[in-house]
Amino acid sequence: MADKINILLANPRGFCAGVDRAIQIVEEALMQYGKPIYVRHEVVHNQHVINDLKTKGAVFIEDLNDVPKGAHVIFSAHGISKAIREEAKLRELISIDATCPLVSKVHVEVNKMLNQNMDIIMIGHQDHPEVEGTMGQIEEHHTNRKMYLIETIEDVSSLVADHPDKLAYVTQTTLSMDDTRAMIDALKIKYPNIQGPKSDDICYATQNRQDAVKEITGLCDLIIIVGSHNSSNSNRLKELALREGVESYMIDHEDSLQPSWLLNKKNIGISAGASAPEISVKNILNKIEALTKATITELPGIKESIIFKLPKI
Repeated sequence: MADKINILLANPRGFCAGVDRAIQIVEEALMQYGKPIYVRHEVVHNQHVINDLKTKGAVFIEDLNDVPKGAHVIFSAHGISKAIREEAKLRELISIDATCPLVSKVHVEVNKMLNQNMDIIMIGHQDHPEVEGTMGQIEEHHTNRKMYLIETIEDVSSLVADHPDKLAYVTQTTLSMDDTRAMIDALKIKYPNIQGPKSDDICYATQNRQDAVKEITGLCDLIIIVGSHNSSNSNRLKELALREGVESYMIDHEDSLQPSWLLNKKNIGISAGASAPEISVKNILNKIEALTKATITELPGIKESIIFKLPKI
């Protein structure tokens, strides 16, 4: 290992307003109604957070059939389809919506587009709950409308739209700006009349964390992203660092840190996805400090002041 390692902490990193809000909703519901409180899907994609909420009385389920009739159920920050919302009503469940307001904004855009008789192309990752929720905004009465999902630039080439002059697009909020830009440009070339959302669907926290990682890639010979494997925005941070040519790993627990990664490294950059708590960052820092001499520098960055109000619980 190097005689001395410099650790650069990217800013901003970690929790965003939507994640803070979702966690607060679960905790507030537990205080008001007692345990158990049922949550459909992981409320945010972070194992530390999920384990903590489980100890407090949250029960995470994927199927609403696992929720007793008349019980409270919280919908995750990733958003849900209209079918799931209707199923909860039919089962007489008391729903509490923790959908991130920025995801809800995309849902509003999709519904406006569908009501304007447009087909919609969604740029996102198949099987991600946010994508499932957004694609699920289309209803049975939209019988002549379609939603298409594309993940890669190759998907743009192979896409055959039924109504090429009545197309719009939206994007998953946690994608990389670089990835979406290339696909959006390709869509505009293939479908010159395609319409986009009034504002960018990439959320402020996703963009800010990507910009902060970009800032440190030129200064570091190793980047560590703190985040769970199923966190889309954390994965995008690791991919961004790798694209910039920097060795990069993503871990959500200090036990996953491999001492071999630190060999001959002088400058290590650390950031965290929007669903990763600061305690996970601190635990990983403590592990590095236990392995080698290190100085830690907290870098300046954009100050995030956005706060999302809690819904009525």
